[in-house]
Amino acid sequence: MDSVRSLASCKPVVIFSKSSCFMSHSIKSLVTSFGANATVYELDELPNGQQLERELVASGLRPSVPAVYIGGDFVGGESEIMSLHLKGQLVPLLKKAKAIWV
Repeated sequence: MDSVRSLASCKPVVIFSKSSCFMSHSIKSLVTSFGANATVYELDELPNGQQLERELVASGLRPSVPAVYIGGDFVGGESEIMSLHLKGQLVPLLKKAKAIWV
């Protein structure tokens, strides 16, 4: 889990994804639609992608992607992010992490 935590703590918004996952695509689109510049790690395109995916699964994520970190903290997968959005809590969370300013 050290590699995932290290990568997640470097930027305001980090998304672990797979290029072929439609839910990952939807979550990336949602987050960036607010102006956030998310750092995206496509696990199926990285040399160490399988190791990162094993770390995500070991932390209890099923499915392993999308996995969204905001402000260095794990926020959740697609269900959690969509729920935050529908409750009006996603934008304030992005603002708090300084991922967006408006």
